[in-house]
Amino acid sequence: MDEPVNEPSVEPLDKLSRLTRQGSVIRLKGLNDLQFTAIAAGLGLVLAAGVVLAAGPWDSGQRTAERDRAAARSRTGGVHHEAAAPTGPEPAPSAPAVLAPLSSGVDKAAADTRDTPDVSAAAFSAALRPLLKASALGTVRTAVVIDTSTGRRLYGQGADTPMTPASTVKIATAVAALSALGPDHRIATTVRVSPDSRSVTLVGGGDPTLDKAALRTLAGDTARALKERGVKKVRLTYDASRYSGPVRHPIGPNENIAPVTALMTDEGRLDTSVSGPAPRSGDPAGDTARTFGELLDDAGITTRSRPEAGRPAAKSRQVAEHLSAPLSGLVERALTNSDNDIAEALARQTALAAGEPADFNGGRRAVTAQLKKLGLPLKGANFADGSGLNRKDKVTAGLLAGLLTRAADPDHPELRPVLTGLPVAGFTGTLSGRYTGKSAGTGLVRAKTGTLTGVNTLAGTVVDKRGRLLAFAFLASGTTSPSEAQSSLDALATALASGTR
Repeated sequence: MDEPVNEPSVEPLDKLSRLTRQGSVIRLKGLNDLQFTAIAAGLGLVLAAGVVLAAGPWDSGQRTAERDRAAARSRTGGVHHEAAAPTGPEPAPSAPAVLAPLSSGVDKAAADTRDTPDVSAAAFSAALRPLLKASALGTVRTAVVIDTSTGRRLYGQGADTPMTPASTVKIATAVAALSALGPDHRIATTVRVSPDSRSVTLVGGGDPTLDKAALRTLAGDTARALKERGVKKVRLTYDASRYSGPVRHPIGPNENIAPVTALMTDEGRLDTSVSGPAPRSGDPAGDTARTFGELLDDAGITTRSRPEAGRPAAKSRQVAEHLSAPLSGLVERALTNSDNDIAEALARQTALAAGEPADFNGGRRAVTAQLKKLGLPLKGANFADGSGLNRKDKVTAGLLAGLLTRAADPDHPELRPVLTGLPVAGFTGTLSGRYTGKSAGTGLVRAKTGTLTGVNTLAGTVVDKRGRLLAFAFLASGTTSPSEAQSSLDALATALASGTR
């Protein structure tokens, strides 16, 4: 099977993300169309002037307000939630409600009165059709553009043709996870001690971002609980049974993804990297347990032998717990850096929320069911994995654009991290090395990339010159040059940013 083409990534920029949310994602209250257009058109220049700080798009006052509203509306699920504020500020709307079916054509009642549907469709066709004919886009190419404020499809070519999406399938995974669990859901890693305090079990909940610092804290808390009972020597086991099925992705051992297990440290990376391909552990759960045992020893608790896999003893008690970042942050990190390990964890967490086995098949069924609840067009869709590394994944351009439109819907603030996590053209994540120079899309296009050998995709949002937030999806297969295909996809998104006449 072909190896995926590696997508470069850098650490995202927090202030940039906030500016872009306010400019290219969030339509501000109190601004007329001309004012908003001026802000949108000038955003790239503001960003290029260096009004950015090195951090990440993992949080903001805007998203916090939206998260509070989502919790207040009882849209979250699962366990380990942050308490919602009794009353919270209303989120700034991203766009008017999207009420029209996403697979339909024109919502005449809500259509932009500045254009008739025919004129608008003709303008988009004139702008995009020639670019879609580029030979770099291979043998099959599909495209959809939706005005998120009305739900009206502005352009479609092969909109309902199932295609291999590569990493753009992470958008579907993220929407399903946020919808099923809520943005405040956290994944727990716990330590349980047997009734006689002689046996300790490290229990994985499926957090791929667990790190050594968290393990050290778990070990320290465990050691204190044991010393209070006069115990200084224990038998250590570890439990990764929360996930089931094969741990190896169908592509086999690969630097783009570790074995998918409920217990791992730093995504099983064997170097100091935090994103992109890296050497991976062949036994992330065992390695994590061994590190935990060493940290227990450092804390004054001796382990009798190397840890073994096993369940906690009956009537064991919990003595330590570590919670992951909120699901909203995990989603943003997965989309910005195209993180395969987090994406697979999101699919399995969705499966657990649906009562399905936490394996590839359970994830497929759970993601499909969750998107069906949202009323999205699923004909021909297949979610063979959560990351997009599996060529059996199939989605349509209509579905991808529909997912992004749903994420922009003010009635679904719980889905907003899907938009805030999209890489920013020319600045963050897998788009940091694209849209360079004087591209009109720099700073305005936010999009998830997708790259496998012979497959190149791009799906995201852009604010056009009229101030409209557009959701788009462009998929190509049979490509022979990744760089040329990416440039052609970027040209399509740039055309949207430049506006239509």
